[in-house]
Amino acid sequence: MEVSKTMIQITNSPVLYQGGGFIPAHPRPAAERTGTMASAILRAHNTSGDPERLKIKFDAMASHDITYVGIIQTARASGLTAFPLPYVLTNCHNSLCAVGGTINEDDHVFGLSAAKKYGGEFVPAHQAVIHSYMRERYAAPGRMILGSDSHTRYGAYGTVAIGEGGPELARQLLEKTYDIAYPKVIAVHLTGAPRPGTGPQDVALALIGATFREGIVKNAVLEFFGPGMERLSMDYRSGIDVMTTETACLSSVWSTDDITREHLDILGRGDQFQSQAPAEGAYYDALIEIDLSTVEPMIALPFHPSNAYPIREFKANMADLLHQVDLDAAEQLGIRNAASLTAKIVNGQFHVDQGVIAGCSGGTYQNLVRAAQILDGHSIGADAFWLSCYPGSMPIHLELTKNGYIASLMASGASIRSCFCGPCFGAGDVPANGAFSIRHSTRNFPNREGSKPGDGQISYVALMDARSIAATALNGGVLTGADELPEIPIDHACEPYRYDDSAYRSRVYYGVGRPAPDAELVFGPNIADWPEQVPLTEDLLLTVCAAIYDPVTTTDELIPSGETSSYRSNPLRLAEFALSRKDPQYVPRAKQILAEERRRRAGEPTEALLSYDPKRTGLGSLVMALRPGDGSAREQAASCQRVLGGCANIAQEYATKRYRSNVVNWGMLPFLCDGLPEKNLQPGDQVYIPGIRALLEGDGEEIAATLLQDGKETPLTLKLPGLTREERDIILAGCLINYYAQ
Repeated sequence: MEVSKTMIQITNSPVLYQGGGFIPAHPRPAAERTGTMASAILRAHNTSGDPERLKIKFDAMASHDITYVGIIQTARASGLTAFPLPYVLTNCHNSLCAVGGTINEDDHVFGLSAAKKYGGEFVPAHQAVIHSYMRERYAAPGRMILGSDSHTRYGAYGTVAIGEGGPELARQLLEKTYDIAYPKVIAVHLTGAPRPGTGPQDVALALIGATFREGIVKNAVLEFFGPGMERLSMDYRSGIDVMTTETACLSSVWSTDDITREHLDILGRGDQFQSQAPAEGAYYDALIEIDLSTVEPMIALPFHPSNAYPIREFKANMADLLHQVDLDAAEQLGIRNAASLTAKIVNGQFHVDQGVIAGCSGGTYQNLVRAAQILDGHSIGADAFWLSCYPGSMPIHLELTKNGYIASLMASGASIRSCFCGPCFGAGDVPANGAFSIRHSTRNFPNREGSKPGDGQISYVALMDARSIAATALNGGVLTGADELPEIPIDHACEPYRYDDSAYRSRVYYGVGRPAPDAELVFGPNIADWPEQVPLTEDLLLTVCAAIYDPVTTTDELIPSGETSSYRSNPLRLAEFALSRKDPQYVPRAKQILAEERRRRAGEPTEALLSYDPKRTGLGSLVMALRPGDGSAREQAASCQRVLGGCANIAQEYATKRYRSNVVNWGMLPFLCDGLPEKNLQPGDQVYIPGIRALLEGDGEEIAATLLQDGKETPLTLKLPGLTREERDIILAGCLINYYAQ
């Protein structure tokens, strides 16, 4: 947004870092794009010997209880005998969600049994949010960590961390590699010092607002350094860093300094510190300059973190901006009769209903200390507004308790919750219908907070920093920026902190490097194997089962979070929820096509084939979306389509590399098509694609198809740019599991 760009300057062309400043440069091949921290780390982990095409081996991995069952099941089906690298299984998602009886805890029992059998690290429920734990235990300069969660970002520790779908983690468990082209590396140069009351979420939202919509940093590595870092604590740096996921970048990394060294010392890992900074003459594909002193307290309005404004500007233009949210709600959620948010403006003040400070972005020690200091024991009031606080880990919780901050927050009326990700993805603190929640968490996508538009429900989430949420709570729910307070607590670069990991030592199973092959896996009744998938046929006749013309489609819309997450260990049951909040008719449409495809495979006649050869032509469904895949790394956004007979996506662009990878790894075709809105694809339209198997067996990237629409046949050109040989073979085989079974 333009309001964010006033705080941030962007040079969207190559530069060299020289003499503490930047000079223009000409584009270079990957082999000559050197001198950055990212290039050094990537090359140290690259096993290909090719600077253009990287084959990465990671130092460690992490998954939570929504994803680890599927990952281990995939690897088991392909011959897993032991975890070949440290693999941490956390339980911070399906911890409080009372859905399906025993199925959540059954997954946890499976996870512990897998950690014992294969040699992993198991973190029981309520001990830590996945990313808090990995920062405390594993992140260090020069390392690379892969996680099955999109917010796998430990750049503040000097680690290049990447969030991907489950199949990429399964590949590492099978001692394969993470294969990518050498990414762009973009400098983020920090100067100045944050204003009092401006927190890490404010800086992050300004960055997201300035970069996301234009795709400036898409699939790039953001590299943070500069004199502004010396004013930022590790919590502050991590709070900015974890939100870089919302820019659509691939990863991030920060330079290291005495603050990094001291923090690793506190964590008992001081020996893992190493100095890390860009070299003289380092080449960057672009430059983002942030003067921290210009960043104001921010608010990201529904329904995306990039919908970001300074709180000052929001308050000056409330009626217009809230009216636009009303229009967006009607357009994106299909709810036309919701009460206008402008009704929450009373006497020129905007009244919110709920505040949440939680998770990997909000639940840090420094954030919660600032919130406690701002409230200082004063009541948040006995009216509609309420506040919940979720410390990110038990060591953070312990230190807040020992120093009296938990007691202070509780005395103010805040609810203190366990170390749990729930409110971030709709499994905790779901607001009331029509309610407006302000949250220091990672996302505010449509209905991600847990509402069900299909049932006529709507609630709203705006992202803010913990400091401004506390200021709002102090004013009984009247929206207030922390910079409006008469006395503003200061964020120190060296926040006093003592790390006590006694809770971990009491409860965490440390089994890395100690597999027990004779141990048995424990399966609950909900845990099921992946359904069998078939190889790609010579030709395809695909039926459009969902057509989405929103500017961006999130993975939450493709497969909702919240209570549906509990079924992620059962592919067939989970698939029943696919697109359920976006297009409730998608599942029955896809099932109908799948039933006809099963008739074809059985040699039975089916009119669905029209006049095409049943021995050559497979039937399947497809999803059309202009820009699918923003948000979560969850593989189920793609696997649920595949389970229902999906064979392809057609898009103008894929929002993230990780979603496109999930589509491929589940054996579906990631088509691109120019001028897609003008084609006006609708459910029921069909696309005939002759010779698709031959195209993938070769190296072609474009195929002539036919659109069957309203009784007419129209030529349609579909593109598959950049498919690697292995990606082609995965699709030909039908999915990654089939590919490894060959």
